[in-house]
Amino acid sequence: MPKDSSIKSILIIGSGPIIIGQACEFDYSGSQASRSLREEGIEVSLINSNPATIMTDEVTADNIYLLPLTTESLEYILQNEKIDAVLPTMGGQTALNLAIEAGKEGLWEKYGIKMIGVDLDAIELTENRDEFKKHVIKLGMEVAPSFIANSFLEGMEAAQKIGFPLVIRPSYTLGGHGGGFVMKEEDYKEALRRGLDASPTHEVLIEKAIFGWKEYELELLRDANDNVVIICTVENFDPMGIHTGDSITVAPAMTLSDTAFQQMRDDAILMMRSLGNFAGGCNVQFAIDPETEKIIPIEINPRVSRSSALASKATGYPIAKIAAKLAIGYTLDELKNQITGSTSAYFEPTLDYVIVKMPRWNFDKFHGSDNTLGLQMKSVGEVMSIGRNFLEALQKACQSLENNRNGLGADKKEWIRTQDILERLEKVGDDRIFRIKDALRLGVPSKTVHKLTKIDPWFIKQIKRLVKYEDQLLKFNVPEDIPTELFRELKEVGYSDAQIAWVLRVDEDDVTKERFKRGIRRTYKMVDTCAAEFEAQTPYFYSTFDQENESIPSDKKKIIVLGSGPNRIGQGIEFDYCCVHGLLAIKEAGYEAIMINCNPETVSTDFDMADKLYFEPIYWEHIYEIIELEKPEGIIVQLGGQTALKLAEKFHKRGIKIIGSSFESLDLAEDRGRFSDLLKELDIPYPDYGVANDIDEALAIANRVSYPVLVRPSYVLGGQRMKIVINDEELEKQTLSIYKHLPDNKVLIDQFLDRAKEAEIDAIFDGEELMIMGIMEHIEPAGIHSGDSSAMLPTYSLSDASVEKMKEYTAKLAKALNIKGLINIQFAIKDEKVYVIEANPRASRTTPFIAKAYKTPFLNIATHVMLGSKKLKDFKINPTLDGYAIKVPVFSFNKFPNVDKQLGPEMKSTGEMIRFIKDLNDPYFRKLDRDRSMYLTN
Repeated sequence: MPKDSSIKSILIIGSGPIIIGQACEFDYSGSQASRSLREEGIEVSLINSNPATIMTDEVTADNIYLLPLTTESLEYILQNEKIDAVLPTMGGQTALNLAIEAGKEGLWEKYGIKMIGVDLDAIELTENRDEFKKHVIKLGMEVAPSFIANSFLEGMEAAQKIGFPLVIRPSYTLGGHGGGFVMKEEDYKEALRRGLDASPTHEVLIEKAIFGWKEYELELLRDANDNVVIICTVENFDPMGIHTGDSITVAPAMTLSDTAFQQMRDDAILMMRSLGNFAGGCNVQFAIDPETEKIIPIEINPRVSRSSALASKATGYPIAKIAAKLAIGYTLDELKNQITGSTSAYFEPTLDYVIVKMPRWNFDKFHGSDNTLGLQMKSVGEVMSIGRNFLEALQKACQSLENNRNGLGADKKEWIRTQDILERLEKVGDDRIFRIKDALRLGVPSKTVHKLTKIDPWFIKQIKRLVKYEDQLLKFNVPEDIPTELFRELKEVGYSDAQIAWVLRVDEDDVTKERFKRGIRRTYKMVDTCAAEFEAQTPYFYSTFDQENESIPSDKKKIIVLGSGPNRIGQGIEFDYCCVHGLLAIKEAGYEAIMINCNPETVSTDFDMADKLYFEPIYWEHIYEIIELEKPEGIIVQLGGQTALKLAEKFHKRGIKIIGSSFESLDLAEDRGRFSDLLKELDIPYPDYGVANDIDEALAIANRVSYPVLVRPSYVLGGQRMKIVINDEELEKQTLSIYKHLPDNKVLIDQFLDRAKEAEIDAIFDGEELMIMGIMEHIEPAGIHSGDSSAMLPTYSLSDASVEKMKEYTAKLAKALNIKGLINIQFAIKDEKVYVIEANPRASRTTPFIAKAYKTPFLNIATHVMLGSKKLKDFKINPTLDGYAIKVPVFSFNKFPNVDKQLGPEMKSTGEMIRFIKDLNDPYFRKLDRDRSMYLTN
């Protein structure tokens, strides 16, 4: 069936700001869908309020509307654009809820808009817990005993009938918000009230808890002819009871019998076909009794889901891209598989490798939060790794997390007290996978580990293999003594050189040299969707220790871009935006663009974004071997946030060229002592400071500069462990905390400029000219982290003299630091005196915000400057803004009811929105400014 020729223009609804439960995977879905539709000659309009996304960039859609996700905004667009259809399945639950609301208000009917890719009745059916239960039973499937409650009294009656333990699942919520297990009757009343309050319809499902059952997810696609393909089957490492977003997941399924697998496939296809007449993506979740293999459907999402991005990266099958084409009428057999280029999209991918997804949490940012995992999602990001076996993929995932782990254990963070470990196994936390390894290492029987965790014995047996390998390794003293066969086996199951070095108590470099000497090097395999059955065209690779290398370097000059790894507070989607624009500019300049990243939610890791993609950890050992193979002209570290920047010193020491600002420039800006000396030399005011190596030095500095002081560790992200203290006792406590959690960092102590205004400049410098991208004034005063502060572009209350001083200091610093590319400088202004707080010689969190506000491709310009392919004088731009743009932070405190919500120097926001106002009388701005006055007076 050919595409619907009546559809000439489509509106895509985005997902809004990043929050826990709905992150940048929908930027990936929306961007891919938009590109797919534009390939068909369709005009794409897009609404989203998140400025940090590629989705809201002019390279993605024809018409971008950075507006609040409301029905008023939708009507404004429909009045200004000729829209034929709306695609609401690419923006998560937020987009669907808005589409439903607009439908109830008659908006789609009023403007003659066709809704595609979804059936509203199907959404209503799957979100309404009671109707879904009835529907599944009608299909001949079993469900756990349950009752719907719309009131507190009904909820109490349901609990009496079911008994404990039970599950509370609110209707129409995101990321399991408001849900959870209730083990004991005395905890039930509070949990019930919380669930009813969380549901917009005041409705909850009270369900018998099926603890210890295994959990699986299937990603499906369906076309208008009712053809269905299953793209990926994902197994949760953790049993039922943990939200899928917080569970380690594995593909393909590892512990599923063929009988159960076929039954699950049949049930998933039956469920999808029963949900009305729609073409697009679908996600189905099942629970399986490990004893009897009885299958129970948990839920179905008839849209592109959080897991769709993961399934796309795991298989190489572009789910959102195909789903968008199905929505406009194509059938699966009419579409090409873009990976092979020769087969149709009507096929199911085959994996000859294993992928592991591991969540990334930020409990350290939410002081007082409970890090126990359950039905309510708490992770802020995730990583994906690819290996030839489960253990290799698992260890690579651990190396990708950006939490200073070198793999699964065999490093200095292992626990040694058996009782503490056993308690952690039973109470599921963010570190349980590491504690399982610790338990097995200390001799806890595998059966005991299974009894406490309910994790499938196969997974436990695999982790125990690592313990046995380490026992073998302990027999040797130096790398030269390790038998070659064992050395290779260690690498094949994912051990990093740093782990081997730790077990032997030698230097990592000694292990690497001996490994290279024996010819044990990484080879690279292609992700081709078909297990090499057909020839593939995709340049999408992962590393392993195999005999054949499938990544053949070209003769072209190459540039490698380092990504930012998993999303976390302080480093999120905005750096993926920067990386994507970097890749596009590199290709424009005639280089081969190579991307290295491990985040499956990102646009930068789409199979056709770079000339070559390595889905690998942002971890030294992996990066170094890619560099050895590809021999690039250099590496760009300015676009990947602090993650990439931290590797600059290693590149410098090994003579690997850093594109743009040199390591010396980067290090000078990061080294507080040397940077302050530079400010003094340039006659630029800065708060009095000191660098402490111990608590006595910290106390001496604080008393010299006078309280209050800002205490922080060096070289950290998002204001990690940064705090304002007012006396010796508080200083001692904070300094001890820093040395405990970050023992390798120095402690910086700055005079805190109380009641000062804060502002920042983003700029580009090419060695001769300076381009000021934007000057922002924070609405909150100094003392609130810049990521948590609302910011105005341009400034609104600073004097002209202060703004000119900021520009003058920016020019001086860019030249003195020998910047080539991007720089962000933060200022404090008190009594009309301008102080420099810090300089970041890289892309900043605010770079995408400024680019969107001024509709100017600043990242493209900056990348050309870094490459030396163009100078600033080659760009003829005139950025203008009619009124003001406001960056508004968004928080996910609702996931942590008992957390300290007080804002301060340590960042806590998970995302941001952009708002445009005409003048300072706008009610939205006046409310924000009143909030600022409250901070100043209190």
